[in-house]
Amino acid sequence: MSETPTDPMEGATRAGFVAVIGAPNAGKSTLVNRLVGAKVSIVTHKVQTTRARVLGVALEGASQIALIDTPGIFQPKRRLDRAMVSAAWSGADDADAVLLLIDAAAGVTDDVREILDGLARAGYGPEGKQALLALNKVDAVKRPLLLTLADALNARGMFSEVFMISALTGDGVRDLAERLAALMPPGPWLFPEDQLSDMPQRLLAAEIVREKLYLNVHQEVPYALTVETERWEQRPDGSARVEAVVYVQRESQRAIILGKSGQRIRRIGQAAREELAEMLGHPVHLFLFVKVRERWQDDPERYRMWNLDFNV
Repeated sequence: MSETPTDPMEGATRAGFVAVIGAPNAGKSTLVNRLVGAKVSIVTHKVQTTRARVLGVALEGASQIALIDTPGIFQPKRRLDRAMVSAAWSGADDADAVLLLIDAAAGVTDDVREILDGLARAGYGPEGKQALLALNKVDAVKRPLLLTLADALNARGMFSEVFMISALTGDGVRDLAERLAALMPPGPWLFPEDQLSDMPQRLLAAEIVREKLYLNVHQEVPYALTVETERWEQRPDGSARVEAVVYVQRESQRAIILGKSGQRIRRIGQAAREELAEMLGHPVHLFLFVKVRERWQDDPERYRMWNLDFNV
């Protein structure tokens, strides 16, 4: 957020971790990207887009804020769901501060109630730890309803402060960033000044491809697919050759992703290639393959790639 970050060698610096938790589609990834000032987490209109913990590094004055974008917390039904929810709570346990983001337009849904109960079980309350609360998408809610929602949530006694923001437009985000910066423990910065994320390039490529798939394939197909980068070759001319595989559970899903005469997968590949080239600052030659693997959600190796607990 800061336009002229303080040199970490001059004066007192601060650094720490903030876990951004919330229900699916609350806007966590959009907020993290806004705070970092660059895209570090994929964003789509579909719920449960974020599967693994994503870390984005934001600078605010002399503070370095490592933002943990966690998967949305909801009632898990599948093994992958349970692993994602567990990762979200683990991120909160390990952080210096916790920020609960709630979609103000949706209000207190069943998923939000479960999160509030989970925070209470973890010791957040009038006599215990305190989290920050941010009501997002406030531009879509009339002010009287917004104030009523804020009062009801604040009455629980588990939030030290309440912020009203729009992660999409940036309204109110600067005040939130300044408060997070002040909460960071004194100490040296944890990452180089120019580092925005800790995501490996191979995983970044897979995530960007998955984002484009989510934006171009509808109904339940996105939740039946995963993407894995199988090869990354840095070429002498500075470009990269990247080969990624889209795994689906059924042949019918493969046909949907390919599209008529392969048109859809080519469109997805072009969009992913262009964004990767822009993010990495060099040309990318991206080759996509679509394969059927019925039980990819039961493969422990995929959970290790995402730093998820297969046995949770």
